[in-house]
Amino acid sequence: MAHGGSRRVILAALAGNCAIAATKFAAAFWTGSAAMLSEAIHSSVDTGNQGLLLLGLRRAARPPSVRHPFGHGMELYFWAFVVALLIFALGGAFSIYEGWRKIAAPHPVEGAWINFAVLGAAVVFEGLSFRVAYREFRRAHLGEPFWTAIRRSKDPGVFSVLLEDSAALVGLLIALAGLGLAEWLDLPVLDGVASIGIGLLLVATAAFLANETRSLLTGEAASPRLVEAVRGMLLADARVAAVEELLSMHLGPAEVLVAVTIDFRDDLPGGGVEQAAAELTRRVEAAHPEVTRLFLRPRPRDAPAATARSASRPARSAPA
Repeated sequence: MAHGGSRRVILAALAGNCAIAATKFAAAFWTGSAAMLSEAIHSSVDTGNQGLLLLGLRRAARPPSVRHPFGHGMELYFWAFVVALLIFALGGAFSIYEGWRKIAAPHPVEGAWINFAVLGAAVVFEGLSFRVAYREFRRAHLGEPFWTAIRRSKDPGVFSVLLEDSAALVGLLIALAGLGLAEWLDLPVLDGVASIGIGLLLVATAAFLANETRSLLTGEAASPRLVEAVRGMLLADARVAAVEELLSMHLGPAEVLVAVTIDFRDDLPGGGVEQAAAELTRRVEAAHPEVTRLFLRPRPRDAPAATARSASRPARSAPA
């Protein structure tokens, strides 16, 4: 499974954040702004996060092995969870601490125009990175509301960067507002308040990302749309009497395992069940390439039929 879209999004964010972080650090040390230092830490954490996501993509692309017969696709989910923890610990916690320090001992920001120039440039670069991530995300989720698509997305390589860039843009606006008000009202304490605001934003972003990747790490099912499409394809075959249970699990962003308990018609000729299972497997995998593992379990004739989870139709005559 290729991760070209994810890799492109991550590389675009990595290039932008690396340059922005260096510039922000220089401006923070020159002016003594807590908000700018928080933004520099924020961009540094984002840069490291993109490196971890690239590592996750590389490790996830490894082929199946004896110890990992279903491949290594879930490695990307693990590294995305690590990214969420880093945003919380290094980004959010440090920004809140730095803001508290500035509020406890406020001092004027020197050369404030440097901060405004750097933050303005950062808005442009973060905006470009956000545009790349947003285009890739919308391409995969056409017609879905934004937050619904975020919750349903199985590709942390894209939605992690998209949320990081969103938080970065909002954080830049908070820093601009805090520095602007601190200069205008001659209240250096507002610089620290802005830093705490940035930290709280990062903590909220990290909590959301951690929850989404936790769900993927613990075996999240495929989308209802895919599940119903597979169920419909199976039921459309005249040799199938019922689909009694259909279970699914994401092994990676576009790698889905599907296990089905299926009731074939009792009047199928000898070898008909094996032939039907092979043909249905090829048909489903051709129509839905993301289904990389499909297991069909015929229901034994003497087993009681399922009721709550069954989906069946009136019996039809077997094909000639």
